[in-house]
Amino acid sequence: MNTIVLATRNQGKIRELSVLLRPLGVEVRGLDQFPEIGEIPETGETFQENALIKARAVAQLTGLVAVADDSGIEVDALDRRPGVYSARYAGEECDDKANNEKMLREMQDVPDEKRTARYRCVMAAVAPDGREITADGAYEVVVAHGYKGKGGFGYDVIVIDPELGVHVAELDAEVKNGRSHRARAIANLMKLWPDFWAGK
Repeated sequence: MNTIVLATRNQGKIRELSVLLRPLGVEVRGLDQFPEIGEIPETGETFQENALIKARAVAQLTGLVAVADDSGIEVDALDRRPGVYSARYAGEECDDKANNEKMLREMQDVPDEKRTARYRCVMAAVAPDGREITADGAYEVVVAHGYKGKGGFGYDVIVIDPELGVHVAELDAEVKNGRSHRARAIANLMKLWPDFWAGK
């Protein structure tokens, strides 16, 4: 069976991509199976740059096709911040709560009609011979005025799915995964996958 490496140690991501790639007869391995590979610095200024940095590094170090993603939230009223800095919005050592508190503070005087935002994800696949493909996906949301829900992670407790009218953290995992930026990016990557995998 052909093998690819997902450039993450996140077991949830590994399981999700394994399911999506199963029809292609591909075995998915995570970085937890390559302990010799340390943290890969995300020095890019865009989601695409960071995804490619990770995928290129892992493809080179393992000699296998590598798939990586980078994602975050873009808030229109904040000039699309925090973007690539979503995970460290409130500082390098911050947690989700600190990030959420900072966003709610910065958005406290923004009227409802201007609280639009989106989660964005870019997926990249890189082959050891240098072939590359990228695809992105977006999930439109609205920044709420407070917390609600116990599911999800990151900013899910303070953003609303405008189509469903509930906080993202209130959604069933299956519903959220079907609507998420990551699911949409993976779906778009799969459109490019057959030619990429065939070496075209």
